[in-house]
Amino acid sequence: MRMIAGLFAAALALPVVAQDFSAGSEAKEWGLLGEEKARFEAKVVDLLCELAGDCPADCGAGRRQLGLLRAADGALIVPMKNGQPLFTGAATDLFPYCGKDVEVDGVLVGDEEQTPAKFYMVQMVREVDAAEWARANLWTKDWEARNPGPAAEKGPWFRKDPRVNAKIAESGWLGLGLEADEAFLKEYFQ
Repeated sequence: MRMIAGLFAAALALPVVAQDFSAGSEAKEWGLLGEEKARFEAKVVDLLCELAGDCPADCGAGRRQLGLLRAADGALIVPMKNGQPLFTGAATDLFPYCGKDVEVDGVLVGDEEQTPAKFYMVQMVREVDAAEWARANLWTKDWEARNPGPAAEKGPWFRKDPRVNAKIAESGWLGLGLEADEAFLKEYFQ
């Protein structure tokens, strides 16, 4: 695991913004620190495959984080968010393009003085030379399809997600165990 973390950190330390990729971008700006519009061609790759050689068929059947191997400079771009206002990942939107060459439009985000590399918020994606763009906004629809009962309830998805709730029941809200939660609540809220 330590080796994978080291490889990941090394890959992210690459100068991913050496060129200006804003030309032709129609991405919506969010006003975030160090934000830059970025439209470029890349190959959609399985991040763990690229970094550690763990390469299951079809990018892990949609259960792995995906990356963008940028054509212009070979930089591995980490698309950590899609175009929705929710802070959800982009893997759902990129999975249909696993192993394919695509063009993406979005924004690179991060302050070079505070982070080793910027991450990418992909807003639009299409196969190279395709006419139509697809909006990167599938995460919520995918979550609702996988969780029809909770999706029908009121409230934000993360308060209703069965995986999140199971983890909280197991490890507590702080992730340190149920006893740590009890002690924290007693100390700070009673």
